[in-house]
Amino acid sequence: MAELSKSITPIEMRDRGRSTAWGPLREPLFRSLWIASVISYTGTWMQNVGTGWLMTNLTLSPLMVGLVQAAQSLPVFLVILPAGALADIVDRRRFLIFTQTWMVVAAAALGVMTIAGVMTPWILLAFTFLMGLGAVVNDPPWQAITPDIVSPPQLASGIALNSAGYNVARAVGPALGGLVIAAAGSGIAFLINAASFFGVIFFLLRWKNVHDASLPRERMRGAMKTGLQYVKDSRAVQAVLVRTGVFSLSASALLAMLPLIARPFGSTGYGAMLGFFGLGALGGAAALPALRRMMSIDALVAGATVVFALATFASGWVGTFWVLSVVLFAAGVAWIFIVASLNVSAQTMCPNWVRARALSIYLLVLQGGMAAGSALWGELANRYGMAEAMAAAAVGLLLGLITARTHRLHAEGLGTTAPVSG
Repeated sequence: MAELSKSITPIEMRDRGRSTAWGPLREPLFRSLWIASVISYTGTWMQNVGTGWLMTNLTLSPLMVGLVQAAQSLPVFLVILPAGALADIVDRRRFLIFTQTWMVVAAAALGVMTIAGVMTPWILLAFTFLMGLGAVVNDPPWQAITPDIVSPPQLASGIALNSAGYNVARAVGPALGGLVIAAAGSGIAFLINAASFFGVIFFLLRWKNVHDASLPRERMRGAMKTGLQYVKDSRAVQAVLVRTGVFSLSASALLAMLPLIARPFGSTGYGAMLGFFGLGALGGAAALPALRRMMSIDALVAGATVVFALATFASGWVGTFWVLSVVLFAAGVAWIFIVASLNVSAQTMCPNWVRARALSIYLLVLQGGMAAGSALWGELANRYGMAEAMAAAAVGLLLGLITARTHRLHAEGLGTTAPVSG
């Protein structure tokens, strides 16, 4: 981590001037945090597997098993807006150290109690909620610091690499979690997750960011009101929120229904399909800079949305493992194109002083759309069948492209010379 203070070489200065897929990893600051965050994401996915598996060992109640996911998601709707406001009025580095430490303590306590044999379903739900609370409060400042740790020309590639890293962890984490749980139990998986946060904490302790103390001090309520007013008045922010909402609502079908789609192939097949999705995301991140130079952000998102819609449709009708794996790979490529473009637009749609507040609303729309969509497509699949539900979701993705005509995405920071309009 000593590289955080290392001088920049002429080659690195040259690379900072142009956007490349792996360019951000040549910057010591971004590289250090990216490695630490991928390790942390992997631990989080191990924890997710552990909590679900542990609940099934504690009780066979479908309600209690379902409440595990609810406990993880509920904090999004309770605290993400105040968290965004707070992240704009305090030092984000110190705020992140606090949230990361919160998750270390919660995961470690969960692990110790599990190993000690005192775990109950309600205690598990309580600590799952505490972990979710820490993750949600962490999200706005975490998203908001990205422009501070990567040079402007590499911002889009950096966000794509962050998304790719998360998807790689999503592919690797559950598999590692399953192995650890089989060999040593869920408690050890929880303790490994607790340890996985220390790389990020160490980075934050060494990072010498500059907190702008010249900005006027705001109170929480006033800060939230100002943030909402900014969103109301900004067409750029509204465009990102509308496009994110219509995409996430229909895009949620594929990932939400994948466990049922992959069920004939067992848990190993399910893990492999997630792996293909993650590999597709990684490949998409590599191809993204070149595509950004060839087309506008709206054209890129529109094309990727068509591909994702086709993959969503095919997943409901194809029953062959290898064909499904190819479909998931293509979906991963399209996913990273869309999500990275939306993330870059969200990162650059507002100035630094209100960035975390606007990002908290963006995250609320994104995760709220995914949660609502998962319930919607699950109910449709239950009533009419999996193939029909996936076909309806694909149609929803295509219909959502209509919003591109009136809500064009903001392209600042994409490092492309292509026109903004598609």
